[in-house]
Amino acid sequence: MKIPKEIINGFYIFLGIALFFILLEVINLSHLFYLRLLNVLFIFYGVNKTLKMNLDEGKNSFMPNAISAMVTSFTGVVLSILALLIYSYARGGDSYVKSLSEAFMFGGDPSVATYSLCLFFEGSASCIIVTLLLMLYWNNKYKAD
Repeated sequence: MKIPKEIINGFYIFLGIALFFILLEVINLSHLFYLRLLNVLFIFYGVNKTLKMNLDEGKNSFMPNAISAMVTSFTGVVLSILALLIYSYARGGDSYVKSLSEAFMFGGDPSVATYSLCLFFEGSASCIIVTLLLMLYWNNKYKAD
């Protein structure tokens, strides 16, 4: 059974995001929220890699490539959020998320589930934006549908 490239590249997105956040934690820069926003670069990398692979395979229809790009980005985001859930509960659950929310954009007293759900919506928006931007970038490579 061959694993689809969308899942593999989505896993690369997850791996990049996970290593980036671990590095921020190790060098004690995780409190700087603007560094956390750089995770979108890993989504760009994974989605761009999927689109390049599709073009190299001769798949140059717009809609199937857009769906492939969305699957790649959502795979990376969902895996990252699942890892955050596990990591949050390992670090203390709601009390850990409260320390994250003080340095990020959440107010109040979010639970792990609320925090993860909000990050899912933010990640979904990021996936859509990245996919649209890269599809516009690669637009001249696709034949008209």
